[in-house]
Amino acid sequence: MTAAKQFGLIGNNLKNTFSVDFFTNKFIENNLPFSYQNFELQKVDEITQLIESNQALVGLNITVPFKESIIPLLQELDITAAEIGAVNCIKITRENNQCFIKGYNTDADGFILSLTEFIPKGFSGKALILGTGGSSKAVQFVCKQLGIKFTLVTSQSNKVNANTIRYYDLNDAVLVAHKLIINCTPNGMYPYPNEFPEIPYFALSKKHYCFDLIYLPHETQFMKQAKEQGAKVTNGLKMLYCQAEKAFEIFIN
Repeated sequence: MTAAKQFGLIGNNLKNTFSVDFFTNKFIENNLPFSYQNFELQKVDEITQLIESNQALVGLNITVPFKESIIPLLQELDITAAEIGAVNCIKITRENNQCFIKGYNTDADGFILSLTEFIPKGFSGKALILGTGGSSKAVQFVCKQLGIKFTLVTSQSNKVNANTIRYYDLNDAVLVAHKLIINCTPNGMYPYPNEFPEIPYFALSKKHYCFDLIYLPHETQFMKQAKEQGAKVTNGLKMLYCQAEKAFEIFIN
């Protein structure tokens, strides 16, 4: 029988994550004597200590806020993760007391599958991407692959450039010009379900497609307000499952 191995999820606010149940069930279904647990960390340098102190640990999923800050701790990035500039999955190889860590990004795999099912085939509109963090980078990567032009929205003045605007620059004209709105921020995510991105929702219409990467709650305030204006909405649940399936493949191969 395959030797026991340990996997897990690192990030903040992991109380309601689906990962433990998902991967535990996958291991059981495939008759693998592996375990999975959450590791709630506060600082990125705690990741190195976690890996060094747990020799059974061979794979980790990465979530907020470590998708970008973990990269300097890795020995290698796969091609997609390197191009995106963010990692949500790492594989750990140990040999001769040495630890080799490779980073991957399966968010892009999950997003492209769920997005292409959500928007019409041949969609030619522009996207407004709310947020500029690790998840946003995977979304930007997919939009480039699909030939969807986009504008980024940030709350940080130092990130403003020719393709990035601030929230208070948003107006009805901007939303009318962007028929796909993608929320890549944690605004509205448990345990703060009443929060939402500050955009002019009144400018949305039945011609808009609003995708929220958040999956808990299943219907966010962003989705509710967009739906009230007639927009089509979806959450990040399918993306979540698709990226987890891809991570499982990485872990066991």
